[in-house]
Amino acid sequence: MDAEKIIEDLNKRFAAPLPEYYDRRIIFWYDEDEEFKDQLDEIRLDHAKLFVLTGNNNFEAKKTLTRDDTTSNYLVYCPCTFDRIDDDWLTDIKLYSEDFRADLISIWMNEMGLEDTAVMRKAVKSFRKFFSAKDRRNRLLKFQETAKTPTHLYQQVMAAICNCKDPSADHIIRSVLEAGIRADENEKYQKLVTYGADSIFWSMAAQMTGYNEVDHDLRRFMTHILLTAATRTLPQEYLAGLDSFISTPHQAYCYDFIYDWLHSEESKSLYPLARFVEMEGKLAERFKKVPLDQLLDTECFPCINEVILIRVLKDIHNDLVNPDALTEIVEKRRTYAGYDYFKNYYDGILQVARMNAFYKEHAAGFHTVEPTNIWKEYTTDYYKMDTYYRLFQLDFQRTMKASNPLLDDLFKSVVEKVEGLYSNWFLGQLAENWTRMTADELKKYGHILDVPQQADFYQNLVEPAENRIFVIISDAMRYEVAVELAQELQQENQSKVELSSVEGIFPTITKFGMAALLPHKELMAEEKGGKIAVLADGQSTESTNRDNVLKNKNPKSVALKYTDLVAMKRSERNAAMKGMQVVYIYHDTIDESSHTSDSMVFSACTETIQEIKNVIRIITGDYGQGNFIITSDHGFLYTYSPLKEDSKVDKDSFNGMDIEYGRRYAIMKKGALPDYLLPVRFLDGKTEYEAFAPRENIRIKMSGGGVNFVHGGISLQEMVVPVIEYHHLRNSYAEYKKNKEKFDTKPVTVVLLSAVRKISNNLFTLNFYQKEPVGANREACNYLVYMTDSNGQKVSDEQRIIADKTSDDVKERTFHCKFSLKSLTFKSTEIYYLVIADESGLQMPVKEEFHIDLAFQMDGMDFF
Repeated sequence: MDAEKIIEDLNKRFAAPLPEYYDRRIIFWYDEDEEFKDQLDEIRLDHAKLFVLTGNNNFEAKKTLTRDDTTSNYLVYCPCTFDRIDDDWLTDIKLYSEDFRADLISIWMNEMGLEDTAVMRKAVKSFRKFFSAKDRRNRLLKFQETAKTPTHLYQQVMAAICNCKDPSADHIIRSVLEAGIRADENEKYQKLVTYGADSIFWSMAAQMTGYNEVDHDLRRFMTHILLTAATRTLPQEYLAGLDSFISTPHQAYCYDFIYDWLHSEESKSLYPLARFVEMEGKLAERFKKVPLDQLLDTECFPCINEVILIRVLKDIHNDLVNPDALTEIVEKRRTYAGYDYFKNYYDGILQVARMNAFYKEHAAGFHTVEPTNIWKEYTTDYYKMDTYYRLFQLDFQRTMKASNPLLDDLFKSVVEKVEGLYSNWFLGQLAENWTRMTADELKKYGHILDVPQQADFYQNLVEPAENRIFVIISDAMRYEVAVELAQELQQENQSKVELSSVEGIFPTITKFGMAALLPHKELMAEEKGGKIAVLADGQSTESTNRDNVLKNKNPKSVALKYTDLVAMKRSERNAAMKGMQVVYIYHDTIDESSHTSDSMVFSACTETIQEIKNVIRIITGDYGQGNFIITSDHGFLYTYSPLKEDSKVDKDSFNGMDIEYGRRYAIMKKGALPDYLLPVRFLDGKTEYEAFAPRENIRIKMSGGGVNFVHGGISLQEMVVPVIEYHHLRNSYAEYKKNKEKFDTKPVTVVLLSAVRKISNNLFTLNFYQKEPVGANREACNYLVYMTDSNGQKVSDEQRIIADKTSDDVKERTFHCKFSLKSLTFKSTEIYYLVIADESGLQMPVKEEFHIDLAFQMDGMDFF
């Protein structure tokens, strides 16, 4: 500001009306840095006199202003500062006078709304270089609060330099570390150095985290924070030798800092930093010596997951499997940050635990005598083993797309164990029992007595329908996949869902299964071009003629492809189905995937579930209602590992009598007697052919691929065809109104089990339980649990409860959560709240009152 501008401003102030009861105006011009001392001779005021303080003329000034001249206006130039108010002779005059400043510091402080005090002026001066640019000063204006103390101002300056939205110490430190832990490559840290804020940063770091080395180093600082944080959940004895990096009094702050970072949207930025620290400190080797149960609650180092998984995978490889212990490990780790990096390995282990639990439950083997009872046991229990195997294989396939060098070979060795358990024990023994018990009925009747037949599907389920019926036929969707689909339909939709099964017609291949699902009185087979064609009452059942077969039975019928239907616009769908009472929708994702690669079959199962739910949503969206039957033409067998030669039979004994054969069936001329194959009565014996199936899970040798994924045989996995009856319910339906509680799907609830409502330690454990098991109208739900004060501010870390337990046993639906209070000051007289909040936010949070009474608490900190 130049002298002319100063004179103009001062003349305006002296010309302004006086305040009430004032006879004159005295203005003190403060210029501690004497920036305008040399320009005083240029000052000419219209209505006031100038008095210049020198530091030695205080008596003269006071005498002049209070005795010699009590009527004139005065501008008192004051370059002096005083450490004590008692040293200032003019204090009493200043109390009724006005202030004026023309220096840059004053202008900046006024611009930023800062209180003009000596300590604040000193703070602003210390960052003169930073404040010299208006855009940097404007950054401080964006913060919600104006700085009231030097500490607060320093934090805002550092936050502005680092482009933080929040000027808290946590955000500043995180921002700097996110930019890299090599100081010379860290742009944000270099900016702190440029503006002289690095010393303030390290002072703050020392106060908050306890890091107080003379030669500051971002790498050692990061190491200090992570190791100090780790001691919150890991006994410090396991970090012996690293004590110089640990500050026990700052343990709570470092834990909170890392926890918040781990659970923030920027959590990925911590991962490489944690990797650096664990590599530099050789922590993986150290953690290998720590008891497994001591590692489970620590989440700040990725290598802990690797150490846990390596140990578990080795145990599985060595047949040291404890299903309950494995499940507990996965249950605990899946709620922690960083789980997603290892999710597929943990999820695979969970399936191993379930498979081994199934094995223990059925260790005596499968010895049921009656075929119908075996059928019932499979559809209520045994199918689960197929599900566990499928889910394990999916996890294994995902690990191969995002591999971890430390875990891959071990996980592949576990695959071998799983293959042995599933293929040799489960499939082998179950198939042996099933084949032995059904051989006579299959030979005599071609099917199992007292089991509903696929050939009666249209007559029993479609024809009696009073309203429009949609039949979705998904090629090769086996029973265990349909169980998962039915559960999801029940939980995700307002509907009535019933799952049952029928026995697939032999051979369990597409052309026979699809024919059996069409209306007919009799199915016949004839040879065409060396292959068998299936006829329904003399009509072709090829895909191109199925629409005609349906219309011959009921003219108001139509056959559509799933891919065509979902591609149609709504008007096109309405036109295609207008006036139709029976709509067959043919879906082919699972079987089609096998033509590309056997290994894609299980991922196709997941895709199938989503696609069928999608087409149901489309149709119910179009019509507001819908009655559906979802079924399949056949199931399948799949094993990941290649079959041994003793699991295959040669076709040499066919002696040229074969008409058509696959890996799991053979259709031959009358009189054929192939070795090692089981005779199955073919189409009620009304043909000139005979049919045979390999025993157990054996395949017939054929050239080409497709040996892992097969169908056509008599195994339960191939023959048990699912039937889902799905009825979409509108709110106006009488059935819905009457059974609203039954059909409405609600999330399971989680409640506090612990009776104590007083917390006396920074670290504490609370128990919770899931009130209802996940089931038909109860869906899984994730809950976040934490402590807050009366204002809703979180005062603890946040624990996650994944409430997805299906067991009826309450003990198996119990959760133990460990909490850590933040480094705050707590009052024993105040009420705090435990909050149980639905992670999706769809339910109102539940609050439980608590008191917090800690014996030792940290006082508030002032960094400078």
